[in-house]
Amino acid sequence: MRINRVFFAALAALLTSPAGASDLERERRMAVEVKAGLFTGEPLQLDADGTPFLAIFTASEAPQARGGVVILHGRGFHPDWPQVAGPLRSGLAVKGWHSLSLQMPVLATDAKYFDYVPVFPEAFPRIEAGIRFMKDKGIKPIILIAHSCGVHMAMAWIRARGEPGIDGFAGIGMGATDYQQKMAEPLPLASMRVPVLDLYGADDYPAVLRMAPQRLAAIRKAANPRSRQQRVPAADHYFTDRGDVLVETVNAWLATLAVE
Repeated sequence: MRINRVFFAALAALLTSPAGASDLERERRMAVEVKAGLFTGEPLQLDADGTPFLAIFTASEAPQARGGVVILHGRGFHPDWPQVAGPLRSGLAVKGWHSLSLQMPVLATDAKYFDYVPVFPEAFPRIEAGIRFMKDKGIKPIILIAHSCGVHMAMAWIRARGEPGIDGFAGIGMGATDYQQKMAEPLPLASMRVPVLDLYGADDYPAVLRMAPQRLAAIRKAANPRSRQQRVPAADHYFTDRGDVLVETVNAWLATLAVE
């Protein structure tokens, strides 16, 4: 019988890493730096089951707000990261959306995908705290937007909890892992009820590009007419120097989502 070394490596990571293993001290240092360099938006301290974490709320600049977006950054970054998270949180506010960018759990800078799998559940109360913050402000609809490892955290939350409190999901660079590391679990796109945007760059990571047809098939199986997959020319995984295009593309999809 052929042994799947990738599977057993992922299993070993799950068994040997304790729950609640994210690096809170590194996170605190990042929060200090982010707040010191923040030019737009309001830094907040939200609570995730007793663990305080940083979030940045950026109010809509439009007279009539269109709704709210909750943003999850990629692996090891922060809520104002200049690639993807930062442009989205500020750019979508200009377009009329209240944005709330959340600090996600982080590990050491050299941590890989398998290292992060055991800490995905730490993201659940953070996502829910962000949604609750928006709801308490009377903001709707609420769209969850995630990039890279933030997508994995969001998908783990959806597998475990469903889609409570969100009216749409945008995944940027979905399915990104490290070399020879397969996803621990498949993306639950086929069972999602809310509209989904699968957005990726033409020069994205190989795994993201390779799995695009499978993701599209799953989205079509879910049969939501407002879901779509979109490939952005000349964009890499981080939309380097393409932040404006990223914002315009996400905003165009958001415009198709009517308030129920």
